[in-house]
Amino acid sequence: MQGLRSFRDTLPKNIKNIINKKGHIYSETLNNWKYIVGEKLFKICYPKSFKNSNRFGVSTLLVVVKRGHEIDLEYSKKEILNKMNEFFGYSVVEKLKFNTFDDDKVISFSAENKEKNVTIKKYQNKIKDIKNDKIKKSLIELTKVFKQK
Repeated sequence: MQGLRSFRDTLPKNIKNIINKKGHIYSETLNNWKYIVGEKLFKICYPKSFKNSNRFGVSTLLVVVKRGHEIDLEYSKKEILNKMNEFFGYSVVEKLKFNTFDDDKVISFSAENKEKNVTIKKYQNKIKDIKNDKIKKSLIELTKVFKQK
C-alpha cells in the first residue's frame, strides 16, 4: 500500500480508544452545541468537558454558564439531555453539571492590563532577542496594530 497514511492509522491503540470514546462525543457536542441548546442558551453557556461513564460514576457533561443564568439552564436540563441523547442515537449523557463564570470580571481584568502595559514590555524584550530580522519586523508591526485597537 503506497501513499499517505491517515492520521488515525498513525496513532497508538490507547489514544485511538480515548478519541473514540470521549473525544468524539465532546467534539460533536461542541460542533452542534447551538442546535442542542437553542439560540437563547447558546449565548450564555458552553460545554467545558465530558466524562464518560465508568464503574464509579455516570457519564457527565460539564457546562459553563454565565452568572445569573443558572436557573434558565436548570429548567431546560431535561430537554438538553434528551436532545443530546437523541442527537447521538443512544444514551450518551446521564448527568449535567454546571459551573458559573462572571463575565464582568473578565472585562475589567483585561482593561486593567491594557492600562499598565506590563505584558507589552515583556514581549518587546522577547522580540528584541529574535535574530531573524523579517520575523522581528513583522512582530513589531503586529504589536503596533494591537496598540491602535
